[in-house]
Amino acid sequence: MASQDWIEKDFYATLGVAKDADEATIKKAYRKLARKLHPDQNAGDAKAEERFKDVGEAYAVLSDPEQRQQYDQIRAMTHGGARFTAGAPGGAGGFEDLFSGMFGGGAGGGPNVRFTTSGGRGGAQPDLEDLLGGLFGGGGFGGGAGRAGGQGRYAGQGFDGFDGFGATRGPRRGQDIEATVTLGFRQAVTGDTVHLTGPTGPVTTKIPAGVKDGQKIRLRGKGAPSESGGEPGDLILHVTVTPHPVFGRDGLNLTVDLPVTFAEAALGATVSVPTLTGKPVRVKVAPGTPSGRVLRVRGRGVETAKGTGDLLATVQVVVPQRLTDAARAALEALAADEVDVDPRADLMARAAE
Repeated sequence: MASQDWIEKDFYATLGVAKDADEATIKKAYRKLARKLHPDQNAGDAKAEERFKDVGEAYAVLSDPEQRQQYDQIRAMTHGGARFTAGAPGGAGGFEDLFSGMFGGGAGGGPNVRFTTSGGRGGAQPDLEDLLGGLFGGGGFGGGAGRAGGQGRYAGQGFDGFDGFGATRGPRRGQDIEATVTLGFRQAVTGDTVHLTGPTGPVTTKIPAGVKDGQKIRLRGKGAPSESGGEPGDLILHVTVTPHPVFGRDGLNLTVDLPVTFAEAALGATVSVPTLTGKPVRVKVAPGTPSGRVLRVRGRGVETAKGTGDLLATVQVVVPQRLTDAARAALEALAADEVDVDPRADLMARAAE
């Protein structure tokens, strides 16, 4: 996303959370909105689709501690004590002009592409000092004037890319570009090919099977071109995965809740369990199986180059809402037979300790 997005958009309001919300609260709010606004649930609704993209964009920033810290700093500066105003000809440019210059475009101009820039090959966001340093010619307020004695990481360096005030050190590498890509649950598990518009044109890339929500994927050489003939930067994709209505994920394992009747749980049964491939499998429920017991189906989880997970089915005993006369009589007979059984006796004893 462009820096202008960070200035103008309130990502906390987009997700409906407080500015001091913790990671769990942010994730819960995102999942709720993503499920509600997902295109599969709102076919043909352009507004819902746009809101879905906005929610994914907000979550990608707020779920990343480094990006969230930078976003909070920029928002605090633009809404707090520091003020920048557009200058007259020959004077200082406006705040929008200064920041848009860092990201390669004019104020208000160009397409609304959701990209951010970062300087290093490691893909981490620059800190605020690095961010502001870019306004004055490079990586920080370096040199003897910036730090006494020329010590620290800017020692012996006037501006980034120059030794003192002399010759350049050579071609500078292009900036890294960061973008958000939203995948469906099934896409993330099985892998997919996505098409993006990068800073140098269309980009087609393979998303590996098993990619996780919040994961970063680095595409070498697909970032911004160098302005001085050096190698281009990288394109860093922040992956957002939308929830599935049935399946969940725990590492390489897929999870699913498995409803069974009281009779099936008490007497035992063989039941069908859905899988992500669409072909159900049969599993055995042992007699006396309680709610919460996990049944493991080997090899039906996430399949990656590093291994394959399992499908974990958690038994949920369903209490009947309506009873026939025969069923009621059978249950009353069971209750009479268990009149001396107290399933809470151990609980009460342990609670008194």
